[in-house]
Amino acid sequence: MGAEELTETMTGPAQQDEAARQVTKADDLAGPQEPTDAGDRAGLVARFPAGVLITAPELVAGYAHDESRLTQRNLPWAVASPATTDEVAQCMRLAAEAGIPVVVRGAGSGLSGAANAPAGAMVLSTHRMASILEIDTIDRLAVVQPGVVTGALRAAVSEVGLFYPPDPGSVAFSTMGGNVATNAGGMCCVKYGVTGDYVVGLEAVLSDGRVMRTGRRTIKGVAGYDLTHLLVGSEGTLAIVTEITVRLLPAPAGAATMVAMFASLSDAGRAVAAIGEDAVDTSMLELLDRTTLGAIERKAHLGFGDDVAAALIVQSDAPTSADQLAAAEAACRRCDATEVVVSTDPDEADLLLRARRLALPALEELGDRLLDDVCVPRSRVVDLVEHIQRVGIEEGLEIGVFGHAGDGNMHPTIIFDESDDASRTAALRAFDSITACALRLGGTITGEHGVGRLKGAWLSRELDPVSAEMHARVRRALDPQGLLNPGCLLPG
Repeated sequence: MGAEELTETMTGPAQQDEAARQVTKADDLAGPQEPTDAGDRAGLVARFPAGVLITAPELVAGYAHDESRLTQRNLPWAVASPATTDEVAQCMRLAAEAGIPVVVRGAGSGLSGAANAPAGAMVLSTHRMASILEIDTIDRLAVVQPGVVTGALRAAVSEVGLFYPPDPGSVAFSTMGGNVATNAGGMCCVKYGVTGDYVVGLEAVLSDGRVMRTGRRTIKGVAGYDLTHLLVGSEGTLAIVTEITVRLLPAPAGAATMVAMFASLSDAGRAVAAIGEDAVDTSMLELLDRTTLGAIERKAHLGFGDDVAAALIVQSDAPTSADQLAAAEAACRRCDATEVVVSTDPDEADLLLRARRLALPALEELGDRLLDDVCVPRSRVVDLVEHIQRVGIEEGLEIGVFGHAGDGNMHPTIIFDESDDASRTAALRAFDSITACALRLGGTITGEHGVGRLKGAWLSRELDPVSAEMHARVRRALDPQGLLNPGCLLPG
């Protein structure tokens, strides 16, 4: 099937982009283009700070894309790996002068294509900017560079009795800069919120190389526009973040954990709604369906039986955690839970959380995967999961469902065969159907993975025309040349 014929048979935004993907599929990484107005390339390379620029194609290829699927990817012109804000600024001034697009990259663990490089672009990697600069126990703040691994920050502040709550599933390897870029969430969002709820200040380099600071270290402050939270979630399209100041909390008491098992996914969805309606103080409320549990069991042998269609992992770190989990258990039993196990043992809790963190790696072993990331009001989780089940049956696909049910953010994971045109097309139809359903239910196209290059066409559906125009104006105001991550977030 040719690209034109394929385009005519598809209707959803993800499917409309498939023609472009087909064009580049035969050559996974297209060759670089000459930088616009760059002049002599050797001369340009010599002007970069010493030891910062990599141009060898075999090394550059390792920085070409993130972990997304079915997103266009190309071979960058070069990779810059600055170690300081001054070096980032120098790199951006040279890129702006030569008209070279720049894509900032953290750990490359993103799932939306935001770190995929356009042909001829320069990737700016923050892996050398990986220092925790300060932990202030009085004002309860930490200052970090963007390459700091999120789990490393959480461990460092815990040593002084403090707590950095955001905990994405990739906490062991994702970086703070990437978390800021997508406003990442995690398993504790139901109680503690997302990355942006803790970012109080940023240092950032604009596309022309100028450096600015946003925010402040005070608890209160409303002077001027909130540029800090304009940059959070902007996916590298407005500025390059070089320093992050986050607020910290006192470390919570030991948590109590519960797992409830159900004979149907719908029963588990009803239990999520019941726990919310009963105002149970949960710090975690995660859902895993039969497909996901089966994949985890094959990988880790944690004891989930074949008769379990869905499981909820519930945790409370409130001072009254025992009472909170008793209320959660009552809600689950009202919704026909087949088994409920409660534990205050930290080792048992770690085992349950290991099961949750294995969800995506385990599903990846079933075949090629297309991971969706949608968020709906908690009251509509049942409607969403029932729609996902119907789509899987209609398309003849396995779809693993897991995610942060406590805040309505689910990750339907479509298993397909990328080498088979029919399977790939069915996966894209399922992806579009699930994303459209989230919007119909009053939700959003992404809860924490970002828009990237995977969902740019869907953003135009979520935004009203005036909001879309304001997005474009803000982007032009901060990056008038359009050099920062072109093609990401806002198509065109």
